[in-house]
Amino acid sequence: MGGLRCVDGSYLTVTPIACTDSVGTPYEVTLELHRDGTPYGSVGERCGWLLARLARGVDEARQGRGGGGRRWADPDDRFPDEEPDSELFSFRYRTRSGVVGGGELRCQLRTIPVWQPGRESRGEWRLTRRAYVEAWGATGVGMRAVLTSAELSMFVRDLVNEAEGCLKGRDLARNPGEGAGTGESR
Repeated sequence: MGGLRCVDGSYLTVTPIACTDSVGTPYEVTLELHRDGTPYGSVGERCGWLLARLARGVDEARQGRGGGGRRWADPDDRFPDEEPDSELFSFRYRTRSGVVGGGELRCQLRTIPVWQPGRESRGEWRLTRRAYVEAWGATGVGMRAVLTSAELSMFVRDLVNEAEGCLKGRDLARNPGEGAGTGESR
C-alpha cells in the first residue's frame, strides 16, 4: 500500500486491488484510494503496466538516461518527460457505460522558479521540477502531494511491488503471450 502525506496534512493511501477474469485469475490492478483511512475512490482499472513503465522511466531519468534526465543537474528534478509542465499519468473511475466519476488520481510535472540570493544583492533564479500528485474523491474534494523524483520513484515502485504481489508474482512490465488472443482456452 503506497501512501503520501498531502500539503493539507491529510494522508492519501493508494492500494492496488487485483482485477480478475471470469474464472478468478488476476490479470491487472485497479487502485483504491483512501483519505485518512476513509474510502475516497477507485481509479485506474488495468493501470499496472503503466505504473511499471513509469517506475522504470523515473529511475532512468534520475540516473541521467533517457530524454528527461539530461537537462537537470539535480537528480530530484529529473523526470521521464522533457516538457516543462506535462502529465505523467491520469487515472479515473469509469462506469461500464463510460461515464467518468467516483475518483481521479493524476500526476503532473511543474517547473518552479526559486530565487537564490547571492553576494552583494546579486542572485539568480533556479528552476526546480516537482511532481504534483493530485486525487479527487466522488465528492469533488481534492488532495495534493508535491514530490521530488526520488519520492515519486519510491511511491510508484511500492505500488508496482504490491500490485505484482496481488497478481501472484506476475511481472507487470511484461505481457506474456498467454490467454486472450493466443488461441488457447481453459
